[in-house]
Amino acid sequence: MRFLAIGEAMLELSEQSPLWALNVAGDTFNTAWHVKRLLGDTAEVEYLSVLGTDPFSDRIARFMAASGIGTRFLRRDAGRGPGLYAISLQDGERSFTYWRDRSAARLLADDPEHLAAALDWAGTIYFSGITLAILTPEARARLLSALETAHAAGRRLIFDPNLRPRLWEDAPTMRATITRAAGLADVLLPSFEDEAQHFGDADLAACARRYGADAGRDVVVKNGGQDVLLAVDGARTLWPLDTVTPVDTTGAGDAFNAGWIAARHRGLDADASLAAAHDLARHVVSIQGALG
Repeated sequence: MRFLAIGEAMLELSEQSPLWALNVAGDTFNTAWHVKRLLGDTAEVEYLSVLGTDPFSDRIARFMAASGIGTRFLRRDAGRGPGLYAISLQDGERSFTYWRDRSAARLLADDPEHLAAALDWAGTIYFSGITLAILTPEARARLLSALETAHAAGRRLIFDPNLRPRLWEDAPTMRATITRAAGLADVLLPSFEDEAQHFGDADLAACARRYGADAGRDVVVKNGGQDVLLAVDGARTLWPLDTVTPVDTTGAGDAFNAGWIAARHRGLDADASLAAAHDLARHVVSIQGALG
């Protein structure tokens, strides 16, 4: 498996009283990290992004390499640095404060040749709504066009809409771009609470239909630890999940996605893959920070 994740690897400040821990995280990076840990030598995992040339960017690159994630598609920009976010916790639920306006990752689609080389290398490409949201409109269009070409050439695209309206210019742009990106994907991993709020889906089935379940796409509608809808392989199943009391919900959805991707790659059926995804997400919410 050649797995390419696209997005932003950030510095994470996690509150661990009385001090703060500095880690590396970011939605698509978290998924790539878990995929590599789950699949080991059976998967080549690469990360397409941009970092600065500062010591903290070096720290992120070293962490990637130590985790088995390739850095051949990681460009550097001397004028920018990594994004940073801090997690504040209240009863296991998290809130975030971000410093990412000058993040080098915003330039990840600015080199067309580098972008094409990365997509040509990949067999499976994973990206998210956040990947798209942090780009300029021109870079966003460039990435979507390149993804369209890659999909037409046989690459498998997996997309988590991961709706974060504060990152977008406006809500109509977010909805239109997410809809276009979803139309390219073979597998979609939306979260119902966000989808209902921003797209008006009445229920999980409506969300799955809007994302193309009736057209043959595999859609797994996450639901914040509650019942998950599987619209996979032409069948639909509402899968009840056991209740979990979280320590920190940061990265839960990213871990779920990785568990699903890895299990399906190993040939597990939809039910077994969902169980594996839930088990990994349940582990991640039992510890602090985005990675287990």
